[in-house]
Amino acid sequence: MRKGMAVLAVLVIGLFNMAALFENFNYVTAEDFMQWLDSGKAMVLVDIQVKDEFSLHHFKDSIETNSFPVDTEEQQKMIDPAVAASKAAGTDVVVVCPRGGGGAKKCYNYLKAQGIPETKLFILEGGIAKWPYKEMLVGR
Repeated sequence: MRKGMAVLAVLVIGLFNMAALFENFNYVTAEDFMQWLDSGKAMVLVDIQVKDEFSLHHFKDSIETNSFPVDTEEQQKMIDPAVAASKAAGTDVVVVCPRGGGGAKKCYNYLKAQGIPETKLFILEGGIAKWPYKEMLVGR
């Protein structure tokens, strides 16, 4: 009986891990995002960097949330002004993160759970760290 329960537990854990592997996110490459910026495409930029990093470098007109790493309910609530702006704008939404990884995915999932259509959600691939056009970033 114990052996059967252990096997079942391993299977359940394996299924959860496999589900995470198949979770899909929409990414925008630096090159495509640069084109969006150059063309003046209407979009909402949700920046989740911590305050010190945001002060050093961010995109003009980004919504500063300081919600990184988006691990807690409190950090999720910090995204709510961006949720409201995204719903009001009805445009594409780009999540900007330090490296475009786990924090960006958690923000993406939070925005989706708040009713932002996934077809309008994007993560900047590689985040600020991999952004090749540093001259386009602003600081305070």
